Amino acid sequence: MNEILKNRKVLLTILIALVLGGLIGWLVKPSPTRQKKGTAVHLHDETSDEVWTCSMHPQIRQSEPGQCPICGMDLIPVSSKRSAPDANPMVHEMTPEAVALANIHTSRVTGVSPEGELFLTGKVKADERQLASVTAKFPGRIEQLYINFTGQVVRQGERLAAIYSPELVTAQKELLEAASSRETYPELYAAAREKLRLWKLTDSQIAEIENTGSVRDQFNVLTDKSGIVTQRNVSVGDYVSTGSILFDVVDLSSVWIMIDAYESDLPFIKTGDEVSFTAAGIPGQTFKAKVTYIDPMINPNTRVASVRAETLNKNGELKPEMFVNARIRTTLGKNQSSLAIPRTALLWSGKRSIVYVKVQDSEFPAYEMREITIGSRMGEMYLVEAGLEAGEEIVTNGVFAIDAAAQLSGNYSMLNRPETKTMEVPQVFREQITGVADAYFDLKNALVDSDVSLTKKKVKELRNELSGVDMLTIEGQVHDRWMALREQFDNDLDRLTETDDLLTLRDNFARLSGNILEMVELFGLEKEKVYKIFCPMAFDNKGAYWLSETNDIRNPYFGESMLKCGEVIETYRKGHHVIKKDGPAGVQPAASHNH
Repeated sequence: MNEILKNRKVLLTILIALVLGGLIGWLVKPSPTRQKKGTAVHLHDETSDEVWTCSMHPQIRQSEPGQCPICGMDLIPVSSKRSAPDANPMVHEMTPEAVALANIHTSRVTGVSPEGELFLTGKVKADERQLASVTAKFPGRIEQLYINFTGQVVRQGERLAAIYSPELVTAQKELLEAASSRETYPELYAAAREKLRLWKLTDSQIAEIENTGSVRDQFNVLTDKSGIVTQRNVSVGDYVSTGSILFDVVDLSSVWIMIDAYESDLPFIKTGDEVSFTAAGIPGQTFKAKVTYIDPMINPNTRVASVRAETLNKNGELKPEMFVNARIRTTLGKNQSSLAIPRTALLWSGKRSIVYVKVQDSEFPAYEMREITIGSRMGEMYLVEAGLEAGEEIVTNGVFAIDAAAQLSGNYSMLNRPETKTMEVPQVFREQITGVADAYFDLKNALVDSDVSLTKKKVKELRNELSGVDMLTIEGQVHDRWMALREQFDNDLDRLTETDDLLTLRDNFARLSGNILEMVELFGLEKEKVYKIFCPMAFDNKGAYWLSETNDIRNPYFGESMLKCGEVIETYRKGHHVIKKDGPAGVQPAASHNH
């Protein structure tokens, strides 16, 4: 028993020693945070500042490396940082080295010469006035064909076929019998001759029958027109009735050049214009034609109108259905834009295309993606209908490189466009609401002058402009949005009408301004520029917005007391869509003040 107790004491002592030794060792060992300077352990995520994307599917954005869920390619890192936390996603910054590597060139937007050229495509067509059908003048059976295949050239008066006609044999007999008694019955004789004449027998053929006294059992079918046989509808042995089409013949000594012109091209084209064109099947040769007709209807499927030009084709080189490339010299109309940009500056996506505008006074080279409305092509230039101003600097070489880099870096690009708030509306509707905006500007200026009487007068004028907007020009979602806005406008104008207090008028004007801004962002205006201005000190520093026709700050909420309080925070350009933002863009804080 004593031995067992002794062994237990030894084991307990050893166990206590091991526990104490481990505890002392843990206390003596330095912690990672107390390691020497330069060997500190980095515990933060090294990739926290990176976004990973797929080079083939840049819409894929992940916070860590991996594989693309669409194509399985390895993701590549893309920096998500920009030069500022609130950087514009429409602007892409590049290093000077990247700009040089991409060979990026820029040029200023300038006016274009009033004369230019339209480049259009089309086809050669047969002149419809030169089409003819050879028909059977009398019933019978085709005994012989002298024209056996389509494409055969025929001359006017040439025989095409021989027909046996029992009815014609009978008519000849009637003529011979009537000729023997023409002194007694001249009416019967005249009727018999007229019957043969109506069957297109010539006077010489009728005279031959009378002189020989014999009946012919076959008669030839003669062509009335020279040309090429395009269709043979009969064979030997076929029985045909009067009026049956035997052959189709077309004269190709002159042809039509049918050119496709888009709506934007039509203002440049007029009857009598000279057309120069080339055909792919006739290399090295240029032909001339004159515009003789412009189709008054637009094809609803292709959105083009046909322009017809005529030209001689004596040698038969131009064949129907040949493709042609045509050029028409043009001049600008009085109301057409005189701004133009090189075609190399465009990322083509239809009428609404993309250019990159160089951002001025930026720390690094930066380019803003801008959607513009283009018009017709004149030579190597495209007319700009909206979206650019004279003097702005745009990228003319390397635009695709910038767009690809912007796409991979997470900015908007041609394939990754921002969702726009602006809706497509008829121009007549946009012109009418521009009148509403003009009346609003007059009302705003009256408040700038702190003139209550003039303000009340301008409220009435604005109401009249609103009543003149024709709601029948719009439909669907556009109509619904306008009707909702129209109700808000009526409420705003009612409030402005009910008070003569200047402060209350200004408070109600803030509500009206919010809805006017919503109207501009939804539908646009027929003005080159209007400006959204914000005054942070209005309404006890709550701030308020208004729309201005100029960028000159003239504050309608303070008038002369603080006339220059405010700053332009957004510029609305004609034809430039507004990017959709989170939340309703037109509802402004100033629209809910309670005083």
